[in-house]
Amino acid sequence: MSHRVLLTFFGLVLAPLAQADEFQGMSPATPALTESRTPIPALTDADRAAVYKAPGGHRVHDSGINSLLLINQLEWQGGDGAGALNWDIKGWVGGDIDRLWLRSEGERTAGRTESAEVQTLWGHAISPWWDLVGGVRQDFKPGDGQTWAAFGAQGMALYNFEAEATLFVGEAGRTAARLEGDYDILLTNQLILQPTAELNFYGRNDPQRGVGSGLSDSELGLRLRYEVRREFAPYVGVSWNRRYGQTAQYARDEGEDISQWRWAVGVRMWF
Repeated sequence: MSHRVLLTFFGLVLAPLAQADEFQGMSPATPALTESRTPIPALTDADRAAVYKAPGGHRVHDSGINSLLLINQLEWQGGDGAGALNWDIKGWVGGDIDRLWLRSEGERTAGRTESAEVQTLWGHAISPWWDLVGGVRQDFKPGDGQTWAAFGAQGMALYNFEAEATLFVGEAGRTAARLEGDYDILLTNQLILQPTAELNFYGRNDPQRGVGSGLSDSELGLRLRYEVRREFAPYVGVSWNRRYGQTAQYARDEGEDISQWRWAVGVRMWF
């Protein structure tokens, strides 16, 4: 009996101690690490520069000088009368905001220059799509040479419609105005249909040059070009020319038609 009492006593005393030793064996032998055994140095500016390179060449207004020469129309036109060589050339040199613009257009028939002009304009961007322009226009034909001061606006209207509106002030108070527009319709990536329109107005009659006051003449055209490359595109087209008012009367006096349909074949290039 006494042996059983002693065994029970020692069992009650030693059991908690054994349980404590068991839990102690399950605890980590070493304290948890709070930092890397190999310290990581703090990042320096040199480290950042080696990984992240600042982008270059993306200034809002690049000060670089660029240029473009567009031979918009260089074509042979045929119709009821003699054939004619026509040209319409534009170019510019400058930056994003200010550019020097050159424009030239004219016509030669039977080896004789019927009309020819050159404009030199300074353009200043007033928005991403529009420029104000001002400069000089020199007419070589018809009649004697004539110089005009030129002021206007050019740019892209709704739906990528290219437009130009220019006012001219010439010698002895003569005035003129011109409205031009064209629009590219992409039939495919390389086949493009381009409607064009031009209207010319004059402030007063000029018998020597065969122009009358008001709406003097208009030209509507439709050209289909195939871009072999973006820089080179042959085309075919048609145009309708019409004279109005006193300008039409001057044409009748010379035995000329006041309206005429013409076909055209030519090339469009830019550099």
